[in-house]
Amino acid sequence: MSVNTDHIRVTHAGSLPRTPELIAANAAKETSGVTPEFLKLLEASVVDVVQRQKDLGIDIPNDGEYGHTMSSSVDYGAWWNYSFARLGGLEPTDVDRWADTQVRRSSPGNIVLTSFPDRRDRQAFNEAYNDPSSGILAHRKSVTQPKIAGPLTYTGQDLVASDIRNLKKGLAAAGLSDGFVASLSPGSCARVANEYYTSDEELVYACADAMREEYKAIIDAGLTVQLDDPSLAESWDQINPEPSLEDYLKFIQLRVEATNWALRDLPQEQIRLHVCWGSWHGPHTTDIPFADIIGSVLQVNAGAYSFEAANVRHEHEWRVWEDTKLPEGKAIIPGVVSHATNVVEHPDLVADRIVRFADVVGRENVIASTDCGLGGRVHPQIAFAKLEALGEGARRATSRLW
Repeated sequence: MSVNTDHIRVTHAGSLPRTPELIAANAAKETSGVTPEFLKLLEASVVDVVQRQKDLGIDIPNDGEYGHTMSSSVDYGAWWNYSFARLGGLEPTDVDRWADTQVRRSSPGNIVLTSFPDRRDRQAFNEAYNDPSSGILAHRKSVTQPKIAGPLTYTGQDLVASDIRNLKKGLAAAGLSDGFVASLSPGSCARVANEYYTSDEELVYACADAMREEYKAIIDAGLTVQLDDPSLAESWDQINPEPSLEDYLKFIQLRVEATNWALRDLPQEQIRLHVCWGSWHGPHTTDIPFADIIGSVLQVNAGAYSFEAANVRHEHEWRVWEDTKLPEGKAIIPGVVSHATNVVEHPDLVADRIVRFADVVGRENVIASTDCGLGGRVHPQIAFAKLEALGEGARRATSRLW
């Protein structure tokens, strides 16, 4: 991962708001299939959003994840659901895991993930989560998820090729060279309901083998792949009752090792890892502290590490870098703008956050970003205002650091 030489570079965590036309076209595609008109709209939309990112001060843009179908303007799961169209071995179900009420209990030495409604944060704030006026899960469209019923294979070659082609066209039109494409991590892929593999290890490595094809396609195209891996941090809240830290670290160690297996022989400088605690707008009181898992995170063979650092549950954790040495040649991509609030950050606050990290790990090793994807999480008008604040904040930080 190259270093900053004369300014703080800026990126973001992936998902950007889709236009109403693109959302409508995605819905129509479910019945009419992929048409030439859809492909033309998708390409034009990516070109437009890359230019918009450049205009707002983003140095390392992406395609907005526009090739990942978003079900509606409020969608917390498109980063994950997109993979269902790219994997063989899946079978449709009528289960929406956000609403699945099945309870699964873990025991010492035996961790299993429970259902989304049985998460410990949702149980602690049950009234708030079930009150539509709270805004936690309001206006989300129900989306079903499949189950694994046979050997996992990667079938998304044409789809990832489209992602790559559209982004490269957008980069060329905007006069930019660096870009990234988000892709599902093995550990997050393994959260699909499984009725085929007989062990957790077998499942996770099957996901690694399948998703490796997507990572390699993105890297071979000269782009950076971002592995979206909430499973390293977010899974903690999905284990009921709360496990011991020792058991949890063993649980995610398997995911770290499978990820490195998927990344074998691939250049670290074209790989970045995104870690987050989940994008829903809940209290997050049961999030695991970053300090508890940072050692595991840094074992992943990536050139840069993206993580939440702007929302009020995790902003204080910038201090973990006072006690954790950033490996030589690596960079951090801290979120300095949050996806979890409609309040648009002041550029001076953004600059303060950037400078704080630069003072600890070096100005050359900090790429400013968002906590998580903004698309489907905040209104488009607010999302792009946040990117504007991000770009301006990085400029102000640069003037203080150089």
